[in-house]
Amino acid sequence: MPTPRQHNSRGEKGLIKQGAMPADWKPAKRRQKDTDATWTKKHGKSHFGYKLSISVDKKHKIIRRIETDTASTHDSQHFDNVFDTSNTSRDVYADRGYPSEEREAWLKENGFRNQIQRKGKRNKLLSECQQRRNKRIAKTRARVEHVFGAIEQMGGKLLRTIGQARANFAMTMVAACYNLKRLVYFEETGIRAL
Repeated sequence: MPTPRQHNSRGEKGLIKQGAMPADWKPAKRRQKDTDATWTKKHGKSHFGYKLSISVDKKHKIIRRIETDTASTHDSQHFDNVFDTSNTSRDVYADRGYPSEEREAWLKENGFRNQIQRKGKRNKLLSECQQRRNKRIAKTRARVEHVFGAIEQMGGKLLRTIGQARANFAMTMVAACYNLKRLVYFEETGIRAL
């Protein structure tokens, strides 16, 4: 979730990383600077802001759990916080950013079926079988992308807040509004979501 970009000098960036505020910033300027948001690169483009990770019910596309953080935090660090152990499905779907041997062992030990896409390594491409598996998983995993698409249509992909606490609140409200929208859809169509 991007926020308005910050243009700080190298000296100001160094002070902000240490948790301090530059002395020459007036109170009005301090209120307009988001010192909590961070930069990240995705598909070769730089983004400034925060990250929203979600756990979605594959049948009804309801957001079950969310985790918010700064943009520079890797997605895989949110897996444990958004993972819903009370989910009735034993299949766990995720994209290529989440596989690890520890996670795979934990899922197997706790009776879950690992449906996390495989990731190729340098000089070791995925086999035909692994590519087919990834494609099969992608069809189900795309339901999560539908949620992010709906959030974007609701205007929720750009935050107009300053500070992580407000950004967390805004992203939580976006997720709640999305779930309410899904609930209204279910009521209108007569679907009973259990």
